[in-house]
Amino acid sequence: MPAFGAADPRIIIIGLAPGLHGANRTGRPFTGDYAGELLYRTLHEAGLATRPESVSADDGLELRQARIVNSVKCVPPGNKPLPDEIRTCNAYLKAELTSLKGARVVLALGRVAHDAFLMASGLKRSLFPFGHGSEHRLDETRFLIDSYHCSRYNTSTKVLTEAMFTKVVARACELAGIRR
Repeated sequence: MPAFGAADPRIIIIGLAPGLHGANRTGRPFTGDYAGELLYRTLHEAGLATRPESVSADDGLELRQARIVNSVKCVPPGNKPLPDEIRTCNAYLKAELTSLKGARVVLALGRVAHDAFLMASGLKRSLFPFGHGSEHRLDETRFLIDSYHCSRYNTSTKVLTEAMFTKVVARACELAGIRR
């Protein structure tokens, strides 16, 4: 699944993997599935997306100053990537991250994305513990911010609320120097 968004983003959003009935069907990350509804609406409200909804890869939606990548490139069995799949796909994530030198903030959607980013960056997990809303300074100008994944399960169980997600995205914009 190819990445989607600005070629030289200020914010990189790392998701889990393409959803079977969403991105795998439509060809765009978080498009056509429940998680994308909250993600794109929130990105639009923050000024990072030109539309609040993504229904197909050719719907005209564009991302501004943001790019979405996935930890795993293909649909995993049971929608949960196995450790071997994460390790195998990590070279792709590393290459994508290496090419995006101007990014100031990485927003990891879930622990899998958080850990995949650390692996791709050669950073120790013990120094960067995952937690919703956690901010980790990577160097003088770059940050890693964690969020629970915007999945239907997390939002229906209130592990993640819309307000919690909006706050994390707003903070990512602030740290990236993006003004609305």
